[in-house]
Amino acid sequence: MRNSSYSGWQKFLHWLSAVIIIWALGSGFYVSLFETSLVLKEWVAFVNVSLTTVFLPFFALRVFLHWRHGRHENTQQYSPVELFVLFMHRLIYLVTGVVMVTGFLMMDRAINVFDVLLIPQPLTNAYLIVLFFKIHIVACVLLALLVALHVAAVIKHEASGRRVLKLMSFRR
Repeated sequence: MRNSSYSGWQKFLHWLSAVIIIWALGSGFYVSLFETSLVLKEWVAFVNVSLTTVFLPFFALRVFLHWRHGRHENTQQYSPVELFVLFMHRLIYLVTGVVMVTGFLMMDRAINVFDVLLIPQPLTNAYLIVLFFKIHIVACVLLALLVALHVAAVIKHEASGRRVLKLMSFRR
């Protein structure tokens, strides 16, 4: 993108998001798709629910900083490729938000955050819980595909000499 100057907070939140999203998607899909012990499934569920609940305010800050960073952009000056890149990045934000909101709303019990905080179950209507669970699964698959595309694009750019990882580096 044209304005490639990211603050330290934006870089920190990018890498925090990357680690948490990749962990939650990878571990969640692993225990869902493969034969694992009930103990492992419950542990992954506990860690992922706790981790993503704690992550929520950081994600909100990341969205705010992204919006603030780009609010002065004149997208009319962007090429079609640059507009596509902007769209894809914003789609990642949107789908991540859907994953997080549906993950919260699909809870069929109180939300235990690392045995420190107990948040009451947000919904009790079984139909809505199942609906949000189904939306959550679709959104997780879509987010996994978007993350894979994002990583593939970074690899492609780095391999072709366009140092995009440098934009998110703390050492510039």
